[in-house]
Amino acid sequence: MDGSVYEYQPSFILGFHGCERAVGEAILAGQEPHLKPSEKKWDWLGHGIYFWEGNLARAWEWANARQAEGKIDEPFVLGAIIDLRHCLDLFDREAMRQVSATYSSLVDLFARTDRAMPQNTGPTPDKAGRKLDCLVMNTLHAIRDASGQQAYDSVRGPFLEGEPIYEGAGFRSHSHIQICVRTTGGIKGYFRPIALD
Repeated sequence: MDGSVYEYQPSFILGFHGCERAVGEAILAGQEPHLKPSEKKWDWLGHGIYFWEGNLARAWEWANARQAEGKIDEPFVLGAIIDLRHCLDLFDREAMRQVSATYSSLVDLFARTDRAMPQNTGPTPDKAGRKLDCLVMNTLHAIRDASGQQAYDSVRGPFLEGEPIYEGAGFRSHSHIQICVRTTGGIKGYFRPIALD
């Protein structure tokens, strides 16, 4: 059964991107048309522009943490109105099947070439170092491109992060939905979020 008709999301979402203030202000002033896509080896949803879906507080936490690490001078959060368009939604069973099939293809390729697969590393499974996931996602997009299938404009995925919020909880303190925008045509506009109380 072909569920591809349901890979198109029916409405806009609000995304929030933590960054350096100068970067956000340049976007808002029209000096830059879009944020630059991330192309790190550990981008767990593959390469693209990352947003927290509907989670302004989490974006501020991230930006403030980067400042504390000395990676940015002045934290800022930029809001975006996003049309996910043709979306690889990792809440969907068919999307997960595609990701799993891509992983299996990579296992076969690496075995035939006698190379070791990259691994997800980091202090915990929810921290940075998702080199395997990044390779799988980017390979999935490359396979679709090579076979003439329609490209995904975005990827949407759940990210379980942080500590359980109470003893025995299945809920984690920093869990969120992450959006990776692969084609900027889905970004309908940027905005300055209303300050949190």
